[in-house]
Amino acid sequence: MNYLSEKNNKVFLSGEIVSEATFSHEVYGEGFYEFFVRVYRLSGQADILPVTVSERLAQRADLVMGKSICAIGQFRSYNKIENGKSRLMLTVFIRELLEEPQGKNPNSILLSGYICKPPVYRTTPFNREIADVLVAVNRAYNKSDYIPCIAWGRNARFVKNLKVGDRVAVSGRIQSREYQKKLSETDIRTMTAYEVSVSKLAAFEAGEEFDLESEFDLYALQPQDDHEDTADIV
Repeated sequence: MNYLSEKNNKVFLSGEIVSEATFSHEVYGEGFYEFFVRVYRLSGQADILPVTVSERLAQRADLVMGKSICAIGQFRSYNKIENGKSRLMLTVFIRELLEEPQGKNPNSILLSGYICKPPVYRTTPFNREIADVLVAVNRAYNKSDYIPCIAWGRNARFVKNLKVGDRVAVSGRIQSREYQKKLSETDIRTMTAYEVSVSKLAAFEAGEEFDLESEFDLYALQPQDDHEDTADIV
């Protein structure tokens, strides 16, 4: 099966494995493992991204710490119970391993789905416009992945007017971002968030045909630097 035919959730990732693989879960007797991959931006800053791979692929490719990896897959979400609370977890689920990079961009993603929470628009102290939006992406077997996305500049102004249930398509990169979370007066922890930094965005009506592949070519996407407010609306 060619997993690139799955049009609504595609990820291309190329980077270096920077952690040991740990067991995650088992499905129908097949084990799955998690590790982290470091992917560099144009600026030289690195995103450290969680990756999940089956034991079958891991053994065949000898995926060990320090080795380079080039793969396609999907950006997936799942709920994990921590301290009695449900937490949304995100991972790049590898579907195929590639021998050679397919383009110059080591980190690219295409998604299409539905807005499932009202977008949150804000400006930074330096007057950068930002909008957070959660997109529900359908998956096989009546499952959905809930993907946090962040839009900048003109995309942010466009996103803030969208409503829950609107259909959207986005392209961009997956990024990691550290933040401080206050658990108590004396316990402040550094956490890591994973999200899609949007470079292009389109909204389309229910029932309207939209060819994600023709609008956004996964391998032709240009690498992003750290100035996402130059992103544009399709």
